[in-house]
Amino acid sequence: MLQHVSIEIPPAEKERALEFWRLLGFEPVPAPGPIAEFVDWVERDGTQIHFIYTDAAVVPSLGHPAVVAPEFEATVESLDGAGFEVEEADRLWGERRAFAIAPGGHRVELMAAPPPPAG
Repeated sequence: MLQHVSIEIPPAEKERALEFWRLLGFEPVPAPGPIAEFVDWVERDGTQIHFIYTDAAVVPSLGHPAVVAPEFEATVESLDGAGFEVEEADRLWGERRAFAIAPGGHRVELMAAPPPPAG
């Protein structure tokens, strides 16, 4: 199980980042006291996204987290309605997919269902 992914975000994008991930079903959880003023953590079903706030944030051009969005159409509409860029992607395994641009410039893959298990 992947427990968390950490992404760097400019401090000015904090509120918008929290809004984006809430629309994907992630809720804030407390970060440990010694680092709490520098980060925010959100969680959904045991998986966390950790935001590290830095003015020197780095965003990979292709690397990205992917999130299963069982209510795919509603999720895409919610993100689009909140002003986030969302673009449909190829159906590589027969399920709908899209990429959304999260605050700070991170690409996030949205999947109606995960790929089938290997083997």
